[in-house]
Amino acid sequence: MEAASITASRIGPSTGARVWANTREFLDDYGLIILLLAMPVAYGIHDIVEEKSLSHLLRNIKEGLSNGAIYAIIALGYTLVYGIVELINFAHGDLFMIGTATAASVLAWLTGPIGLLLACVAALLIAMVTCGVINAMIERVAYRPLRGAPKLAPLITAVGFSFLLVNVGQLWLSGQHVSVGDPIENSVAFFTVFEVPITHGDAIAFGVAVPLLLALTAFITQSRLGKAMRATAQDPEAARLMGINVDTTISVTFTLGGLLAGAAGLMWALYQNDVYFFQGFQAGLIAFTAAVMGGIGNLKGAVLGGLIIGCIQVINDDRWNATWTPAVVFIYLILIMVFRPRGLVGEETREAG
Repeated sequence: MEAASITASRIGPSTGARVWANTREFLDDYGLIILLLAMPVAYGIHDIVEEKSLSHLLRNIKEGLSNGAIYAIIALGYTLVYGIVELINFAHGDLFMIGTATAASVLAWLTGPIGLLLACVAALLIAMVTCGVINAMIERVAYRPLRGAPKLAPLITAVGFSFLLVNVGQLWLSGQHVSVGDPIENSVAFFTVFEVPITHGDAIAFGVAVPLLLALTAFITQSRLGKAMRATAQDPEAARLMGINVDTTISVTFTLGGLLAGAAGLMWALYQNDVYFFQGFQAGLIAFTAAVMGGIGNLKGAVLGGLIIGCIQVINDDRWNATWTPAVVFIYLILIMVFRPRGLVGEETREAG
């Protein structure tokens, strides 16, 4: 009896340890996939049972991808700057708000005289250039002198410029929501796929986001400045020794981030039809969350995170309770960080000296 109890006590813990180890291994391999698919699969089953169709879920996903494309473009600005100088540019969300106000103003001025299509192109270019110049000036005036300072100094400076841009927007927009109207007739469909309408708003979201992403990827991988950016991100001192002008490279990075914020501003103005001086805070927070979720410093990760968050928001708003949507988004972020501390496709970054 005594020998049997001793044997059982030895077998019990080892069996439990093996079960726990196998469970951990399973969660490490498949937990992230289960987490990401849980919501769409659950509601997909519900729609099949209740509505005998998946068109409701497919519409949610389509709208989520369109919203997420805007967040993805904003998130690219965050991840570009962080990848080069490891600075969280808190002013980026409010720079996006300035881009939205600029695009809306240009559309209001030019739609009548030159037509809608040319007005949209002009608004895109002017908003991108405006935000690019502002971001480059902020880097030159505020961040460059603090490059050798403790990390807290540029971080607080970024927060300060965020408040400055918010106040500029408040003066510009008189502290009120400004309607852009609906110049592109967002809800009008081009065609329908599986009972899901592809609308003018969807075309704007992806018609701007996809070319920008392809152009940015080509610039970073193929151009001389893009290669300098990658070298600076990997090791600034080594890049300087190789003859790369690190200051110019960082300025280009901030300019690119501003260009992306301006483009996202036009997308928001046409897709959401509203401009508000405080919109940069929430949109910037969601976009930064997308960058972290995908893997801060990784361009593909920023896009992936933006699309995922867009789908989570739309599904939760439509199916459950919009009040809880921010909480649901951050619950997803926390759980993803548990499974992948560096983000969905993130890689280990250098430690800034």
